[in-house]
Amino acid sequence: MTELKYLSHYPQETKEQVYKLIKADKLSVYLLNKYPQSHSMKNDKILFNYAIKIKNEYIKKTSPLSKVNYDGKINVIQNALGTHHFISRVQGSKLKAKNEIKIASIFKNVPEEFLEMIVVHELAHFKEKEHNKSFYKLCEYMQPSYHQVEFDLRLYLTYMDRDGKLGEWN
Repeated sequence: MTELKYLSHYPQETKEQVYKLIKADKLSVYLLNKYPQSHSMKNDKILFNYAIKIKNEYIKKTSPLSKVNYDGKINVIQNALGTHHFISRVQGSKLKAKNEIKIASIFKNVPEEFLEMIVVHELAHFKEKEHNKSFYKLCEYMQPSYHQVEFDLRLYLTYMDRDGKLGEWN
């Protein structure tokens, strides 16, 4: 069996089920049946509005969000789906803080649930810096299916690593 790098921390029995899907050439069928179409947030302005809507609904009392954009330089291989930045700049005699989120460009053409999971994850870092119990509880609050979608996104990344473009989402 080959290594499933995106699923390395999952139990062996889960990985064996994934291996069976891969061997039967059913991983793409599973993903396309569960998530039949891509989201419509193809540019940075729409993505920013989408993230603001989620932020305002669930974590209003955090610092304002300054920027959200797709970034072609973020590499999933380096274990990042998106990044969050807390930037402090001196403007005159004041210190201005900005919060920014960057999402890997490969997520322009995935189901909305995957994009939402990444946005929720990065927004959760505004309140919880570490990946701890409180962090994941906040993620589940903002997206109740967070853990399942994260797993399915890992399946998608596994598929992309092995077989390339899924080709069905548009």
